[in-house]
Amino acid sequence: MSRIPEAIEIHGARANNLKNINVNIPLNRFVAVCGVSGSGKSTLATDVLYAEGSRRYLEALSTYTRRRIGQTARPEVDSIRFLPSAVALRQRPTVPGIRSTLGTMSELLNILRLSFSRLGSHVCPNGHRQEPSLTVAQTGSLTCPVCHVVFNPPSAEDFAFNAQGACPTCHGTGEVREVDETTLIGDPDKTIQEGAVAGWRVPGSFFYPRAAEKLGIPLDVPYKDLPARQKKLILGGQSVKVPVEVTDRSGRVFRMEATYLNARDAVEHAFRGTDSEKSLARLNKFYRIGKCPACGGSRFAPHLLKSLLDGKTIADVSALSLEGLAQYARTVKKSLPKVMEPLAAKLMQEVENGIHPLLLLGLDYLSLDRAGSTLSTGELQRIQLARTLKNETTGVLYVLDEPSIGLHPANVTGLFDVFEGLLNQGNSLVVVDHDTAILGKADYLVEMGPGAGSAGGTIVSEGTVEEVVRNPSSIIAPYLTGNTRLLVRTRSGGKDLLNQRFMRLTVNQLYTLKNVDAAFPSDRLSVVTGVSGSGKTALVLDSLVPALTASIKKQPPPAHVRLLDTGGIRRVVTVDAVPVGKNDRSTVATYSGVFDAIRELFAATPAARKKYWNAGRFSYNLKEGACPTCGGTGDISLDIQYLPDMVLVCPECGGKRYNQDTLNIVWEGYTIADILSLPVSDAWELFTDYPAIHQKLSSLAGLGLGYLTLGESTPELSGGEAQRLKLVSEMGRTQKGTLFVFDEPTIGLHPQDIRTLIQVFDSLLDAEATIIVIEHDLDVIANADYVLDMGPRGGDGGGRVMAAGTPQQLCHAAESLTGKNLSAYVRRFGLDW
Repeated sequence: MSRIPEAIEIHGARANNLKNINVNIPLNRFVAVCGVSGSGKSTLATDVLYAEGSRRYLEALSTYTRRRIGQTARPEVDSIRFLPSAVALRQRPTVPGIRSTLGTMSELLNILRLSFSRLGSHVCPNGHRQEPSLTVAQTGSLTCPVCHVVFNPPSAEDFAFNAQGACPTCHGTGEVREVDETTLIGDPDKTIQEGAVAGWRVPGSFFYPRAAEKLGIPLDVPYKDLPARQKKLILGGQSVKVPVEVTDRSGRVFRMEATYLNARDAVEHAFRGTDSEKSLARLNKFYRIGKCPACGGSRFAPHLLKSLLDGKTIADVSALSLEGLAQYARTVKKSLPKVMEPLAAKLMQEVENGIHPLLLLGLDYLSLDRAGSTLSTGELQRIQLARTLKNETTGVLYVLDEPSIGLHPANVTGLFDVFEGLLNQGNSLVVVDHDTAILGKADYLVEMGPGAGSAGGTIVSEGTVEEVVRNPSSIIAPYLTGNTRLLVRTRSGGKDLLNQRFMRLTVNQLYTLKNVDAAFPSDRLSVVTGVSGSGKTALVLDSLVPALTASIKKQPPPAHVRLLDTGGIRRVVTVDAVPVGKNDRSTVATYSGVFDAIRELFAATPAARKKYWNAGRFSYNLKEGACPTCGGTGDISLDIQYLPDMVLVCPECGGKRYNQDTLNIVWEGYTIADILSLPVSDAWELFTDYPAIHQKLSSLAGLGLGYLTLGESTPELSGGEAQRLKLVSEMGRTQKGTLFVFDEPTIGLHPQDIRTLIQVFDSLLDAEATIIVIEHDLDVIANADYVLDMGPRGGDGGGRVMAAGTPQQLCHAAESLTGKNLSAYVRRFGLDW
């Protein structure tokens, strides 16, 4: 009798930095893979297990089908045995388009569209409301008992706002663009001649001030001193043709007839007339996105809102929180005739089944009409995870890359429930994560390392949590047991904060925020935390940051911000986790700015000067220096039809990006390609005598990025790495009056890397910066000077400040969920707060 496999057997894995590793991954178990950033954990899980699992599954499909599906190449590995078909949920889900909502992404809206079509109370063309009837499901038509007209009520397809059900005004987006009048006047203290009218400082607008002068508006009087009539003409006057005089470069004067446009029309005319990304970016500053007046932002064509189900329109139901939607689904059956109850029960059960995993994952505050583009990375991941659980597959290997992103410690229990659901369905689970709460619950741990890049790629420890904890080589063990220091910086005490200057603001109403007062100490490290949807982003990124920015520019704050005290802030830098660079041509060297100076060194060599080559010759983005076969990318993609596209190292340049003539130029024994292959830490030592290069490389190393190579593709960096890379230009500068705002900077970071991040914060604070971090990580919270906790829940149940003060004070805040979790966490490290 054949043995039933108990583990996936991997032999000789060499993908990326993996060093010919052999490892067994238990089947039908929760296996966690951990390690410091760049250690090879995602390579093992995603580039080996998932890539090969999905490739083998797709090989079973027809060649016709395979040609139409994006496929992954065979990973570099000797053999993998007993590998199930694989599904991956990546750290960075695709950012949804403007037409995506939670309803479309979760597919719950599909069920609701069918429910409204089949169960709804519709209105005939003459305005008579019909009672719900099974006739719609049977024949698709109704006969009005009042006027006897036969009509077809809206079908499920008619309720689709991405098709024929779209609002004709906003075309199903729910939004309209309109010029923000507050932006049209840049500085009322200036004259028109000095540029007071910002709306006339757009492409193609040089003659508008001259035309205004012909209409009697003086150009040398401050805008604020102009009479109301003239201000009205500037902002909303009629278009009219007037003669103006234009002087060319030679001094000749021409008379021409110009069309006068007011400031608003000038902006709209310029917007319609340009395709330039740079110009559009400038013009976008004059616009605000408003709710569509025709559909009220619902996206649905107004006539569809005549159909009701249990007294609500489809827009009403889409606006309910998921928790509210679950309650609504349980009442629908009671509102219908008895004969319709079986159909209603079936459809509403489908709704509840779709909602259940979303509730488990702490997304109860979201509504179906929530735009997909406004969801955080963590929310997008959990929506993917919920759909996976709902599918009820079996015999599949699920590879999850950091499912804890954006998850408050209080919501981790729901994640375990999802893991258990996947395992109970007969699947295997591999999770790449850093959260010690998640790692501690794993059936089996695989720890990669010991370092990053070339210093990683080996298995440091493996086994049950108890076995890993006992392994002296394990890096994660002290963080699992608490046998290490939790506090890695000197924090301000409560008495210090009493003497500190504070930023203060009051938010009237925005999303979940209602009359919220908040304060943050200047020159200190503050953390804003709270469960998902509690109002963290609304408070910091949507209120404080735009209010401070407006104040710095001497503009009015957003309408929802009532009061603001800047606390001495004169500059705001927002650092998010959006990938750096648009393609693999963006590298650490190009983004950090060191590559220009390095290319100048090569151009200054005697061999290059003899050929009259300048620095451009040493750019892989220019034809002169780039390899002609790969065009400077270092690899080539082969389209082999029904097989996956094969990406190969360029056979001509060997991945070096350059043509041979360029590679013949040597500086200090290195070719330009050799320099790009150096880790930052090695390059830092090489360029010691070149301050402009050395200083930036020193900053990179100080940010904990010394393991990255200069030629590393920046779009491939983790969220945490991308955030730190964005700080390169800020390091080593005086930051007095500067506020740095970080949005979840611990994404992709091991607890050891988080210590490095906290040290980066300290170096900014030493330069007199102020820092606000939106974060769930308990290590960062414990090391903060000040914590503001939002809650108590998400959505309508949130939007309040639950506690504000030092981390110790937070631990004693009775209503704070974060405080309860922090209190338990610090006790693990021997602290009694």
